[in-house]
Amino acid sequence: MRLSAERLARPFVIFVERFYPDPFVFAILLTGVTFALAIGLTETRASQALTIWGEGLTGLLAFITQIALTLLCAHALAHTDAIRAGIEFVARWPRSERQAYALVAVVAGLGSLLAWSLGLVVGALIALGVARAGRDRGLRLHFPLLVASAYGGFVVWHMGYSSSAALFVATPGHALESSIGIIPVSETIFAPWNLLLALLTVAVVAAVCASLAPRDQEPVELVEAPSTDGGAAANAGQDGSSFGRWLESRRWISLAMGGLLLVYLATWFAARGLELTLDVVNWSFLGAGLVLARSPVHYVALVRDASKTLGAIVLQYPFYAGIMALMTQTDLVHVLSDGFVAIASPATLGFWAFVSGGVLNFFVPSGGGQWAVQGPIFIEAARELGVEAPVVVMGVAYGDQWTNLIQPFWTLPMLAIVGLNARAIMGYCFVILLATFVVFGSGMLWVGAGTG
Repeated sequence: MRLSAERLARPFVIFVERFYPDPFVFAILLTGVTFALAIGLTETRASQALTIWGEGLTGLLAFITQIALTLLCAHALAHTDAIRAGIEFVARWPRSERQAYALVAVVAGLGSLLAWSLGLVVGALIALGVARAGRDRGLRLHFPLLVASAYGGFVVWHMGYSSSAALFVATPGHALESSIGIIPVSETIFAPWNLLLALLTVAVVAAVCASLAPRDQEPVELVEAPSTDGGAAANAGQDGSSFGRWLESRRWISLAMGGLLLVYLATWFAARGLELTLDVVNWSFLGAGLVLARSPVHYVALVRDASKTLGAIVLQYPFYAGIMALMTQTDLVHVLSDGFVAIASPATLGFWAFVSGGVLNFFVPSGGGQWAVQGPIFIEAARELGVEAPVVVMGVAYGDQWTNLIQPFWTLPMLAIVGLNARAIMGYCFVILLATFVVFGSGMLWVGAGTG
């Protein structure tokens, strides 16, 4: 299996190295494709498409702020002394190359099931930690494959606690409540079939990544991973020459503020149960980071280091917002999705929701945004075909997370931390994409057979 997996990966790696553009160029090219489809497949005129696109560029501004806070707070939390020590401890577990790739995939997968942002940041840091520990042990590790293993683990995020689609339909007052009511997370995220498929997917990704380990006689690219010691944070607050310097280095101040945030979150969950939003995730990371930081100025230094990862990410969001506007305001999303709905049966609707979600994800990479445009179509199809709503909810979710593997939008946070570009990992991600298609596709057909 190891040899065949290497041979399978090689053409994808070569293709990506030669033809795959930078993620920013990918966003620009995808904008052009969406323009062409909107004008060619709908009744939208070019001037109308331009206006829709231009006005849609601001459509994700609030989301951009939330994402920026997520990356800053998650990055800072992961670089606190306690979390770094835990990651470094786990990173020393592998005793072979194959164990190293499998461990990185599993840790990233488990982190992604807790929260997608946590999976990306912890995945990057465990890849760095394993690379350093492996180098010290004399393991011949291929660093881009380690990072690809971490990103492969991210493929289960929509099956976990931060699933956008599942949380949407579980929230009172959501836009589809009149047709499907409230669907509790016990029927989506915590449904036994979803939990089983999530664990199976993590296991398959770990096995595939381990099988892609280059043979000893082949050249292995050794990359010196970027430093994650917090940079200026290491000595932050050490200067006590003035009252202001003394005050900013007092740990009890950051501890009190972090504790206040965590107490608020405790009251939130006590009152609302398992309800989770992106804001709650951010306040969780912020509160925990403040509690674990050495002082207020130390936490600020950690955030300052984290801000270096934001530039290339924030730059692309307006372009994807414009793409989303072209999709939703020209009926292009209906043209793309209706073709799948027309060929579905009760037993296969969930499968086609998965495939459709994978296709649409290239144009609408936001999980919440994608459900907003696909949800009404597939909920109506489910009602007409007699399919239970949770099946199509998770079908769309599976498709969204699946093609993230080759949609560079979500690679950016991880790649910014590890210091690589998308071309370095995409060849391996193509192989993981093929393997997870079998898991997700078979899983949705299995669930559909039981409900159709």
